[in-house]
Amino acid sequence: MKQFRSNVIRAGLGVLYFTGAHYLLRPIFAGVGTIFMLHHVRPRRDAAFQPNRHLEVAPEFLRAMLAHLRSHDVDIVTMDELHRRLTERNFSRRFACFTFDDGYRDNRDFALPVMREFGAPFTVHVASDFAEGIGHLWWIALEMLIARTSSIEADIAGVATRLDTSTPAAKEAAFQRLHDWLRGLPGGGDMQREISVLCARYGFDETTISRDLCMSWDELKAFANDPLISVGAHTVTHSNLARQPKEIASQEMTTSRARIENAVQRPVLHLAYPYGDRIAAGAREFALAQAAGFKTAVTTRPGMIFPESAGHLTALPRVSLNGNYQDKRILPVLTSGAATAMWNGFRRINAA
Repeated sequence: MKQFRSNVIRAGLGVLYFTGAHYLLRPIFAGVGTIFMLHHVRPRRDAAFQPNRHLEVAPEFLRAMLAHLRSHDVDIVTMDELHRRLTERNFSRRFACFTFDDGYRDNRDFALPVMREFGAPFTVHVASDFAEGIGHLWWIALEMLIARTSSIEADIAGVATRLDTSTPAAKEAAFQRLHDWLRGLPGGGDMQREISVLCARYGFDETTISRDLCMSWDELKAFANDPLISVGAHTVTHSNLARQPKEIASQEMTTSRARIENAVQRPVLHLAYPYGDRIAAGAREFALAQAAGFKTAVTTRPGMIFPESAGHLTALPRVSLNGNYQDKRILPVLTSGAATAMWNGFRRINAA
């Protein structure tokens, strides 16, 4: 199903590009700016099985987007500056912000050098348990586990189910089934319990993943000293906030901010919701982020920034730089707002 959706999106981007429709839609749907969403930036991997490929882009694709923006005289600004322009209604120039979720070490090793080439600031939203080295990146654990097995057994909805993982195609199918099942569990504790059971069953140590991939507190402190860097919050455990009681969801936001501020000795004023889609962040979470004092909070809902976004500062949309679509030809499509307009049924604001 997800592969089908990916193919449809790729085809849609191609149609917009080859027909030139994005040029016609740009004046209406490009808005005043864009917040780009990234996770990993690192060289492409050759493995046939990469179910999390959409979460990583190559440095050269990031460089191409930055060059595209510069060639169109777009200001690349901080989230603080985005907030200022929205609240002061200063839309004399188009702008773009770059945000990176989770706090991966490759943001420092591969993204930062590219951003420095363009003098481009960016925000890294950190899940504090990841920096602590105790977080659970379950989607990566699931990929690693399936990659090393030829079949896998899981108790899905209480039923022992054996899934074929002997070929890349079978591995993809198994990953999507297990991924959807885990995301559908009622709470973060349920998800973590089930992935821990799976990993223990196959002798896989998932506890090393956050230490292997994410920056530690010491690394983040040094990283944050770079003038291009600002650090935002991404909760403590990277849980689905909408499935947490109100008090826990609020604590996830405020505790992560306090821990990050203590580590980097800088104010943390911007938040990214984990997962960030409709089933993970809605009106309650938007209100909680505002009550917690965050200046902005970003979702994963696709969309451009419009003047009306000033009324929804804790429900801001982003445009994903997606590893499945690293074709330089689509850059003008992504910045035109045409693709997100079609996705949103041609609504400018999607914050309900």
